Amino acid sequence: MTLAANAVRWLAGRKVIVDGVSVSVKPGQTLGLIGPNGSGKSSLIRLLAGLRAPAEGDVLLDNRKISGFGRWELARRVAVVEQHSMTEANVTVLDVVKLGRTPHRSALSPWTDADDDIVEDALVRVGLTDRRDQFWHTLSGGERQRVQLARALAQSPVVLILDEPTNHLDIQHQIDILRLVEDLSITTVVAIHDLNLAARFCDRIAVLSEGKLVTCGPPTEILTEKMIADVFGVEAHVSTSAHHGRLHIQFLM
Repeated sequence: MTLAANAVRWLAGRKVIVDGVSVSVKPGQTLGLIGPNGSGKSSLIRLLAGLRAPAEGDVLLDNRKISGFGRWELARRVAVVEQHSMTEANVTVLDVVKLGRTPHRSALSPWTDADDDIVEDALVRVGLTDRRDQFWHTLSGGERQRVQLARALAQSPVVLILDEPTNHLDIQHQIDILRLVEDLSITTVVAIHDLNLAARFCDRIAVLSEGKLVTCGPPTEILTEKMIADVFGVEAHVSTSAHHGRLHIQFLM
């Protein structure tokens, strides 16, 4: 499915947080959102997910306004992992992941073997099968992040929206999670801080600053030394990695 924002604007009180941003992502591609803290990435994520309504502009899912979808209808198509997902402490990992099946079941429909298979597959994908019976409050920040991703996968979405999915994760799990998302081959939007990970895993990158879209395009066109200096205020050397053929960014001290 194609997901697009057309000149969306969102305010917190009188302060403009997202200012006339237009971005789109094609079916099966990954759009990365990068920018300094406070640039509007998380707010744009919530607009794209239908969690907030723009003050101006539209968000479209396959050319249909996202505001026209019912709650469960949208949840069967779009799964969201927010940066600070909260869950009641007295639930297990398995309980949380099972919540992902909720949009696909009516109040009277029984739990099925197919639901079990989907939940099990989600746990396998994030490497948490051995933690299925562990309580939420005993998990580390990184483990909680992976549980929330498993819940999103259990929704069987066609669009996956992730706000800083590698937060709290060590380097190995950061790469594992982004490889997992890459292998899903579904439409994905990911807000991410690490520019090297963005270069490695995103098909297109949108750069935000002070709520506005600075530029958008393929990583090779977007991740330039000038852009990094202008937007992030740091000097960097950008080259092509001999290992994976993608851009490599080295920050200069």
